[in-house]
Parts: sequence; C-alpha cells; structure tokens
Amino acid sequence: MNILVIGSGGREHALCWVLKKSPLIKRLICAPGNGGIADVAECVAIGAEDIQKIVDFCRKEAIDFVVVGPEMPLVMGLVDALDAAGIKSFGPRAAAAALEGSKGFMKDLCRENNIPTATYQRFTDADKAKAYVAGGSLPIVIKADGLAAGKGVIIAPTLAEANATIDEIFGGLFGGAGAEIVIEEFLEGEEASFFVLTDGENILPLATAQDHKAVGDGDTGPNTGGMGAYSPAPIMTDDIIEKTIEQIIKPTVRAMKERGTPFTGVLYAGLMITKDGPKLIEYNVRFGDPECQVLCARMASDLLPTLMATATGTLSDVALTWRDETALVVVMAATGYPGSYEKNSVIEGLADAAAIEDVIVFHAGTKREADRIRANGGRVLGITGIGKTVKQAQKKAYSGVQAVNWPQGFCRSDIGWRAVNREEQG
Repeated sequence: MNILVIGSGGREHALCWVLKKSPLIKRLICAPGNGGIADVAECVAIGAEDIQKIVDFCRKEAIDFVVVGPEMPLVMGLVDALDAAGIKSFGPRAAAAALEGSKGFMKDLCRENNIPTATYQRFTDADKAKAYVAGGSLPIVIKADGLAAGKGVIIAPTLAEANATIDEIFGGLFGGAGAEIVIEEFLEGEEASFFVLTDGENILPLATAQDHKAVGDGDTGPNTGGMGAYSPAPIMTDDIIEKTIEQIIKPTVRAMKERGTPFTGVLYAGLMITKDGPKLIEYNVRFGDPECQVLCARMASDLLPTLMATATGTLSDVALTWRDETALVVVMAATGYPGSYEKNSVIEGLADAAAIEDVIVFHAGTKREADRIRANGGRVLGITGIGKTVKQAQKKAYSGVQAVNWPQGFCRSDIGWRAVNREEQG
C-alpha cells in the first residue's frame, strides 16, 4: 500500500517511525515532513494545509490511505476533500473536528450532555467578559475559542492579569482564533491525557499518558505545545479510566453521532483529575504532541490496520498491544520559546544520542541542509527514553539530551517528576 502522512512535527515523525514497521506498506510518504522524517519516509514539499495539492498528489501517486497528523487541516476540511475524491483517510471531518476547532462548541456539547467539565461562559465583548471575571473567583482560566497552536490557554491569578489577558486576546494576540473567548473556572487537580480511537460508534482505548504543558521546571511559566510526556500515566487508575470512558468519552461519541456529525479518528481528552473524579478540560481531535511519541515508542503491534479500521467502521474487529515498559520524551526547544526564537542554528550529536540503547530521537522543528540538521521551529526535538520504570526511562531520555550539542536549545530538567515521586514513595 501507498501511505501518506500529513504534517511536519514530532507527532508525525513518531507516526512515520511506527508505520514504517508495517509489512503492508510499499511506499511511506510524508508531506511536508522534516529533517528526521526523511530517514524513514519520502518527504514531499506540500504544506499540511494545502488541501487541493494534497488531493492532487494522492490521485497522481495512487495513495491508498492518508493519515492526517495536525489539527489545522482537519478543521479546514482535508478529510472532507479526500472523501469527496474517494481517498480513504484517518481523521474526523471538519464538522466533527469542531470539538477542537472551537472550545465554545466543545463546552456547549458538554453542558448539553452532562459531561463533567469546568463551569464556563463564552464572550465576544471585552467589557462583558471583564464583568463576568469580576463576579467570580480567582485564579480563572481564559481561552481563545479557536486554534492557537497549544498556546491559547492562559491562567490569570489576579483580576488585573485577567483583564489584561482579555484585552490582549481581543486585541489580536492569537489572531482570528481569539475573536471569541471562553472563560472558565480553575480546576484543582492533576492533568492527564486519555486517548481513544473511534469509528463513530465503537471505541478502542489507547495507552495512557501525561504531558507537561508549562515551559519551566515544576510546571511553572506559560503554557506551550508540550515540553515532555510519559506513558503510562500512574494517575490514570482503572477506576479513573472507567469513569472517563463512561462519563466523558461515550457521551461525546454518542452526542456527535446524534448530531449527524459522527466523530472518526483519535479523540484526545485533556483531563483534570479532581477530588470529584475526572473532568474534561479540552478535546483534541488528533494525537497529542509529544504524547504521540511515547505512545508510538510503546506500541507493540502494527498500527496501520487499526487506523484503517477506524476509518472504515470496523474498529470492533481489531486490537492493539503495548510494551510493558515506560516511555518518556523530553522536548528540546529553541531558546525563547514559547515566545520569539531564532531559527537555522546547527544541531549536532544526534547520531550519538540515537546510538544510546533504548533512546529514540524524534524530530519536530528541524530541516536538513546537505549533511546538517538545523533548527526550524519552536519545539525542535523529542528525545525519548524507554525503561522498566519512569525513573529509568527518564534517565535514558536525559542521557540522550546530554549527547545532543545544541547551545541554542533548552529543555526542562524534570519531565516525569510526579510519576518519579510516586515510584520513590512506593
């Protein structure tokens, strides 16, 4: 089969890396890919959001199946366009991708279907938003309604910061994504990520994971697209998983089907594990990045048949198996991220890192120039370690980080700290 993966990040490198193992694949292509994906797949210079060029390429190259990585082409309707052209693909249609494309839509769906989540209100007017904040408790969470590359969520600890954030978002901080905002209560607890595949009717839970959104050690500083992750997540006990499936996932899948917009693809629930149980923070309609890296590192079975079953409504006929070990990824980012940062710095030592046993180097924002790898984005590398425990996986990942020579980059030094503390406390 000829398989096309859409995207250029660490998630897409991980997907290509695990799909490359499938005996069903004759050609594996990625559009547009990155400097590391080129080692496992053919890269073609077509942007992930260039829908017509992607469709034309699929026709020309006889692509049998398309795996869409990022959220933006899903929200823009890439799957709809592929369907219209008779090309099978993995991912939701645009109407279903609104679960991520509009935080307000997602929150309204939760309210209508009694799905546990934070209380909220939607606003298009700054004065009304400020009045709502003034009458509530602090800290408070302010979100741009649309897609903002994982940076559209701001926690305001004071009234002055909340008002300033409202002005900044309506003033264009996140472009069109901030034309509407969602303001919601701050939930106390611990975050976790839960993934299921669904064909619109059946669901297949995947391995659990936990990521680190904040840029700084101790989960401090502004939110990013993700600075590291590990799988499995000890916080996701069997009881929490069952509650998440019954109270959050199943009602969502059922509601989307009843709306006439069935969700097919991977449904990624960002959860807060509170004293009252799991509550939904947000939905993403694609694999998480960097969670995808640790899920793929632990995957023991062929992923392709499962993705195809998701797209064809036959998910109940397949299963996935997982390695027992823990996988942990440390994201190396360009200095300045998530703010402004420089591009084109040279990265060395990648082969040394990859040569370490149980270390995998996933590329995100990189490009290849002759025999050199250069940084080409904010989050640049995902150094992934595998071990019998979280502590061992953490040690492996950071040994890989130490082997990389990139003075213009940085990473957190404590990825996995909560899980390590749990291990040490028994």
